[in-house]
Amino acid sequence: MKINVNKEITSAEVQMEGAKNVKMKILIGLKDESDNIIMRHFTISPGGNTPYHQHNYEHVIKVEKNKGIAVDENGVEHEVKEGQSIFVRPNEKHQFRNPFSNDFEFLCIIPNPEKIKS
Repeated sequence: MKINVNKEITSAEVQMEGAKNVKMKILIGLKDESDNIIMRHFTISPGGNTPYHQHNYEHVIKVEKNKGIAVDENGVEHEVKEGQSIFVRPNEKHQFRNPFSNDFEFLCIIPNPEKIKS
């Protein structure tokens, strides 16, 4: 068993093209000997967003703090808030945005992309 103290893990600015004011930290990952899944914590500052993107693996999102906007593959915006969870299918275009005044925080759990077959 591996137990991490989340507040001691350093956040890094997301460098993906199209990302704005997004930080991420890996709460559980390869360095913790988790070969199959990765748990990430995202913080989107007010006015920020992830890219509108897709990838070949599914993932689950749990909104941790405050509220934000989840944009689906049709470009429809959904307000999401604490207490809600989201499932994103493989190859489904999606984006998370924060037009609000407080940081929008969520957990994102994905399979290890190195083990995903294209």
